[in-house]
Amino acid sequence: MFLALREIRRGLVRFGMLAVAIGLLLFLVLFQQALQQGLVTAFVGAIRNQSAPVIVYGIDAQRALQGSMLTPDVEQQVLAVDGIGEHNRIGETTLSVRVGDAADATEASLIGTDGPLGQPRELAAGRAADGPNQAVGSSVDFAVGDMVTVLAPDGGFEVEVVGVADDVQLSVSPTLFTDYATFEAAVQAFNPDAAEIPASALAVAPARGVEPAELVDRINDQVGDADAVTRADAADSAPGVAQVRQSFQVILGLYALIVPLVTGLFFLIITLQKARALVLLRAIGARSGVLLRALFAQVLMITLAGIAVGVLLALPLSGRQIGGLTLRYDPASVATWALVFVALAVVGALASLARVRRTEPVAAVEPAGGAA
Repeated sequence: MFLALREIRRGLVRFGMLAVAIGLLLFLVLFQQALQQGLVTAFVGAIRNQSAPVIVYGIDAQRALQGSMLTPDVEQQVLAVDGIGEHNRIGETTLSVRVGDAADATEASLIGTDGPLGQPRELAAGRAADGPNQAVGSSVDFAVGDMVTVLAPDGGFEVEVVGVADDVQLSVSPTLFTDYATFEAAVQAFNPDAAEIPASALAVAPARGVEPAELVDRINDQVGDADAVTRADAADSAPGVAQVRQSFQVILGLYALIVPLVTGLFFLIITLQKARALVLLRAIGARSGVLLRALFAQVLMITLAGIAVGVLLALPLSGRQIGGLTLRYDPASVATWALVFVALAVVGALASLARVRRTEPVAAVEPAGGAA
């Protein structure tokens, strides 16, 4: 430890630059992961953070609420399955809205239910909608008290935002949760001739003693035209989610390759530069284990310092919004990546550790060319 600290003090600038480089790499990893989580949440937050343990889509919907439709006949077949407790219809439509006195309109998703199932599980402010033309909105897009005008050829109508919830967007768009009557009114505003408006999906809670996964299996076994999934599976298997995660995994994998290269090359160069000093230390009786522990201690200290730099850089961005995406840093993910960086740094330093281990005292009496 004495040797490690002494060398770091003598080469504070170069060791400090390595720590900063590792910190910047960790910051980029944490930022990319937070961006991935924010993007996935903006895609399917309305599904992941709603209250129904089970969602039943139409068989051809590919688990996308926007493309799903359940006929009354299929609804009755689903509700006849043993083990269903509470249930509510879910309707979804995309429409143009204007918030307050804003000059420009924007596209928004409107999700209507005929009961509490399918509504956001937790509110960040305000209260739940309890009547027509009231809504709970995504907190990044709306505020309590906003009057949202649903634009339609006949002039549309207004919806009051009485509550907001975090992480409840659908398809990276502003999202409003209303009662089913408001959903039907929105659809009819654009299509006055619609005689019947089928539900997009069913929000289902299992009866007491029945697990959500068990109920999913029963529905899928007994109703051929329905696709039942648990809340978590509905979010994870939604179209686009897997592709987003795969894209970011490639990026994060590249960072995982860079870390051992940066640390490995640095410590290998340092080890080669001090080859003569290592030989002399061995010649005066220093054991290879002492030198190995000193190098290992350096790797750990510099890597931990870099991790601290990366975490400090990332902390100010926690909770910030980028274009409607909310960046949040999961402590478990930060700890996991910190351990990964330590492991990668040690792997990168293996060549240096092997070089130190091969150092022999007899090299002290060899010519200068042989000592290298």
